[in-house]
Amino acid sequence: MTSETGLDRIDYGILRSLQNNARLSNKELAAHVGLAPSSCLSRVRRLRETGVLRGFHADIDPAALGVGLQAIMLVRLSQHRRKSFRSFHDYLTALPEVVAFHHVAGVNDFIVHVAVRDSDHLRDLAIDSFTTRPEVAHHETSLIFETIRGQGMPNYNSST
Repeated sequence: MTSETGLDRIDYGILRSLQNNARLSNKELAAHVGLAPSSCLSRVRRLRETGVLRGFHADIDPAALGVGLQAIMLVRLSQHRRKSFRSFHDYLTALPEVVAFHHVAGVNDFIVHVAVRDSDHLRDLAIDSFTTRPEVAHHETSLIFETIRGQGMPNYNSST
């Protein structure tokens, strides 16, 4: 049985297994979902080609890269025009300290996750990279003390 997304229980099993361990070999993945390795490889290729499976990522210790501090910056734009959003979006994409960002609804317009060397670097980033931007009306910074990752995306299209 396939869902409205065109995925069946085997596809969901592949996705669930890869969310838990993206380093599974094709042979191991095939065993997890009960397929022949060639069929499993074909399905993974299809999931990648259709954009359902968007990539594989390494979880890296920030300290190994010289990151001593991470923070969330809440940003409110001064004007709610498409040009302002696009300009700020493109700016964030180019900042090396930005780990991820979300364009959101509510009081703030962007939630920005940044990684920096130390508190001086964070201060300089806030002053030099956010307060000087013409699009930014207000920003707030909260330090991240701990990050716990969830189990991946929930599956609302399958009963399994």
